[in-house]
Amino acid sequence: MTSRERMLTALDNGRPDRLPCQVHGWMDYYLDHYLGGMDWWQAYERFDMDYAIYVSPSYLYRDEDLADWQVKATDLGKDDSGNVCSLIEITTPKGVLRKKTARTDITVYDTEYLIKNDADFELWNEYYPVPSDVDFTPIREAKDRLGDRGIIRSHPFSPGQGSPWQSFCTMYGTEGAIMLGMDRPDRLHEILRSILGKTLAVTEMWEGTPADMVEVGGGAGSSTVISPNFYREFGLPYDRRQNELFHKAGVKVVNHFCGGLMPMLDVVVESGADGLETMTPPGMGGDCNLREASRRVGAELFFIGGFDQNAGFERGSPADARRLVIECFEATKDHAGYICCPSDHFFHGDPANVQAFADAAKECVY
Repeated sequence: MTSRERMLTALDNGRPDRLPCQVHGWMDYYLDHYLGGMDWWQAYERFDMDYAIYVSPSYLYRDEDLADWQVKATDLGKDDSGNVCSLIEITTPKGVLRKKTARTDITVYDTEYLIKNDADFELWNEYYPVPSDVDFTPIREAKDRLGDRGIIRSHPFSPGQGSPWQSFCTMYGTEGAIMLGMDRPDRLHEILRSILGKTLAVTEMWEGTPADMVEVGGGAGSSTVISPNFYREFGLPYDRRQNELFHKAGVKVVNHFCGGLMPMLDVVVESGADGLETMTPPGMGGDCNLREASRRVGAELFFIGGFDQNAGFERGSPADARRLVIECFEATKDHAGYICCPSDHFFHGDPANVQAFADAAKECVY
């Protein structure tokens, strides 16, 4: 099989010739500090993995919508930890929204959320620009370059991450969003319906996308953050509608829960997702028992992830990496289509361990 055939077979919940493997994105920090500044394509080629390239469409906007959403970034210098801080101000016809960010060598995060109260959300909801058209050229070009070496993954149009609940948490804060759901559930539903409406309006334009898969969800939906009952009320109804529309567009849907997921297995099936990631094991702060998850829902969902990159890449040896890959394969081979992958992003690790990870997958023959 080619890499593309191998990965698509796994996404169809089938068994390919051997275990496919990818990483959950190559982080710039790792590329710069461990791989001499390689790009994603060069890194995949170096380790001879199955490629998973992340490309989303370009979006076109009406000039008048952009004029009502003027974004200005101001450098605030460095904080006591040396992080580069910025103030983001968004000017609309009826007021200004503000947030603050901090950038480290590894990531960027918000230190002040954009949405702080009802008035802020109403301002955001009225003026946040929604595309008027979609351009698939970036995906098409990447797919042409990719050929038979792997698959193209995309992200939904959403103001934060891949689902309404997750997106609202990124704008408002996870604790605040949970409290809003407990104290004012009707208000939270209003907000989630508004976010969903914007996503669906754009997803309607996705028909014919060259992407193979879209990633929804996020860590705020994990069972280490919210309960299954909370997700059933504030996550499931919105994810289900979103997933239905992505299927109409012709793409597979993988639900990304980085964190606890064992109590969420059945609701992910109910959401209509085709697959589940990141299958994070206890050693990484999750709760995934890959063998048990495969037994319970492997007939309905493919899996991506499950590899403990702390033990296999950062602190381990090539022998450790190989052992962990084989354990993941043995846990899933009887029930679930499976792509072996680190449990989300990684930033450190001997490249020899990464090579052992890729080589071990070739040994795992169905």
